[in-house]
Amino acid sequence: MEELPLSDVQFQKLVQAFSSLPGIGKKSATRIGFHILRMNRGNFDLWIQSIEEAKEELKFCQVCGGLTEKPVCGICLSEKRDSKILCVVEQPEDIFFIENTKEYFGKYHVLNGAISPLDGIGPNELRIKELLARLSEGIISEVLIATNPTLEGDATASYLSQEIRPLNIKVTRIAHGITIGGTLEYSDQYTLGKAIKSRLVI
Repeated sequence: MEELPLSDVQFQKLVQAFSSLPGIGKKSATRIGFHILRMNRGNFDLWIQSIEEAKEELKFCQVCGGLTEKPVCGICLSEKRDSKILCVVEQPEDIFFIENTKEYFGKYHVLNGAISPLDGIGPNELRIKELLARLSEGIISEVLIATNPTLEGDATASYLSQEIRPLNIKVTRIAHGITIGGTLEYSDQYTLGKAIKSRLVI
């Protein structure tokens, strides 16, 4: 297939679409765009189908907020998981990264973000009320706060600690190992695992 000139309007629209994805710059988006144009029709249709099926079938767990194909995810329903420990994360994808460490065996709660006054995100915009409701059930004895080690993540951890402490529940935070200013997504499994094992009371 003849490569299209970079000035082509339709190709630029394709590049812009991929550039809107997190972690994809214009250069990578351009390579992806040409790769898709070179795909044979069969592989392209399967690729599109897999995206459409994922968009249609995947939803957010009614309990923890993680991704699932059912109303309640397998982790929340599992009797093998420790129901007394709850790991609080910013986004659903953070569950995936922590699970890959194989160092955590409790359950999860997704906040859907972090406190960021500059972006107009306060406690009421996050799933904090749902978290406190789960804690009020009297089952959970420890909350592991695994928000990202950023200003927003630290502010969220501090706020949660103040809200949870009066409930006589142990509050811990993932400790050293995660680069300051970094995110869980870009931490290797060993580093993230060590951070979980060496968590500290805050």
